[in-house]
Amino acid sequence: MNKYFILILLFFCSFLVNGQQNDTLVLKFNEYLGYVKRFHPIAKQAELALSTGQANLLKARGGFDPKLDVDYERKDFKGTEYYDRLNATFKIPTWYGIELKGNFEQNEGEFINPEESVPENGLYSAGISLSLGRGSWINERMATLKQAKFFREQSKADRDLLVNQILFDASLAYFKWLQAYRDSQVYSNFLENAQIRFTGIKKSALAGDIAAIDTVEAKIAVQNRALELEQARVTLVNKSMELSNFLWLGDNIPVNLQSNVIPEDNLDLEIDETFEILGKPLDSFSLENHPKLKSLGFKVDGLIVDKRLKTNKLLPTIDVDYNLLTETPELANSLQTDYYKGGVTFQLPLFLRKERGDLRLAKIKLQDARLEYDNAEVAIQNKVIAIYNELDSFEDQNRLILDIVTNYQSLLTAEERKFSFGESSLFLINSRESKLIDAVLKQNEVQNKYYTAKAKLFNSLAVNPVNL
Repeated sequence: MNKYFILILLFFCSFLVNGQQNDTLVLKFNEYLGYVKRFHPIAKQAELALSTGQANLLKARGGFDPKLDVDYERKDFKGTEYYDRLNATFKIPTWYGIELKGNFEQNEGEFINPEESVPENGLYSAGISLSLGRGSWINERMATLKQAKFFREQSKADRDLLVNQILFDASLAYFKWLQAYRDSQVYSNFLENAQIRFTGIKKSALAGDIAAIDTVEAKIAVQNRALELEQARVTLVNKSMELSNFLWLGDNIPVNLQSNVIPEDNLDLEIDETFEILGKPLDSFSLENHPKLKSLGFKVDGLIVDKRLKTNKLLPTIDVDYNLLTETPELANSLQTDYYKGGVTFQLPLFLRKERGDLRLAKIKLQDARLEYDNAEVAIQNKVIAIYNELDSFEDQNRLILDIVTNYQSLLTAEERKFSFGESSLFLINSRESKLIDAVLKQNEVQNKYYTAKAKLFNSLAVNPVNL
């Protein structure tokens, strides 16, 4: 438990930036995503996908491992040695269906077949077997190894997609939390203003400068602001709980966000750098290295290998085996072409219906994968263009809403000055203030949509940030 306590303490201490009053801690956006990428279970699962690709490649390479086979049989019955057989073979599979092998054979006994008769000290052989038809230019071992290499590269692309998606979801949770925090700050500030106004009006009413009924209206304004603030606080708590779903530490320890932790207020300068989309205009966008298309491309490459294998299986099986025989392998010149053992195996199904069906299915799968690639390419390109247009629009919207907030603030300030001169009413002040609150909340909403559009661009480009 002490270890966990220290980890949690270090976790929150890392968020302390320019320590504010009341022990407030700032959870910076880039630090938050860094913890998500490092410790979130889904991010760890993404790394497991990469490990799976490596394991499959290792397994496929095992098809070319040298093999040692030893067969030994012996039968003795009632004092008679029926047979004593020893057959040891060392095989080295190579590319293109070629297999190198060495063999030692020793057979003894009263009832062995004549063809099994070998010299007393055994018979050695060295030879080669190869496929001239089916399996000549591609076979199961070759296809499995090639597909495993493609799958490994596909796993890397899929890993980037998974990491990008969890960072995207975590970013949206952070932006919602930030908006809820800003909204609560708005209501808190205007509640304070309403309380100050109510205190001033109450004093004026007691002095007889204004009607006592104005204090009721001022008090109603305070109550409305308090009610709105309480609702905003509930929303803030809920959004912080949603954010906590993405906060983990080492050893799979979930972390709940504490009430004194607040978001980074200004992300405009940091968000592009964190997402690593800084300085990427639309004309620089390229689909060539997009992880989604790379993944689909490796899938197509694997299916091409499968189609070639199925095509090769239409050929007849023609396996040739040739071995040189010797009793004295220690002598280099003992291997002579006069002493050999060889053979040819030929096999051809008459209708090839299974093979033709497998090839047709392989072609269908390949065509389906290519169509999926083409569709994804167009969809990604159009989505990125749409998001760039959306970002341009939100930049204009942010400028407009800033001007609107500034103008509403000017109207409220002017109305408050007129009220101090007795030329306005509390009703007009409250009306101006409500309009200003709505405008500020709208500004927070537009800012959140702008950040969300940035996150959508990050997600569409499928960036896996290396600096987090």
